[in-house]
Amino acid sequence: MRFVASLRRRVRGLRDDEDGRVTAFVVIMAVAALLFSGLVLDGGLALAAKVRAIGEAQEAARAGAQEIDLTAYRADGTLRLLPQQASAAARNYLAAAGHAGTVSVAGNTVNVSVTITQPTQLLGLAGLASITVTGTGQAQPQRGISGVLP
Repeated sequence: MRFVASLRRRVRGLRDDEDGRVTAFVVIMAVAALLFSGLVLDGGLALAAKVRAIGEAQEAARAGAQEIDLTAYRADGTLRLLPQQASAAARNYLAAAGHAGTVSVAGNTVNVSVTITQPTQLLGLAGLASITVTGTGQAQPQRGISGVLP
């Protein structure tokens, strides 16, 4: 009988004892706060990398669009790209900027796609080591502007 009464007291004591319960809550909330901070920080870094990728792609496309056929332009004013030179100029720009990308010339348009891999700061703790973003840009040769644009 004593044993049963002692066991009941112990079970009642364990049920009423709250030691350690707050610790589990704090650990879970700290991990959640850390992951949320990681999403904010690394998401911002990924967005900045996306803007950089788009800017680099547009600049590389503009560099390629400057490679026009000067003979045709001087003869009759025709703006026509030299595809090999335009592609090479865009690739050279990307190489100088230190980014990987693809370049294609279709007709009179230079298309560039740039890929940037942004390492994560906090999400690496959750197993996500980097975020890859892609930016695209295109450009065509244009004549000089001689007046105010609308």
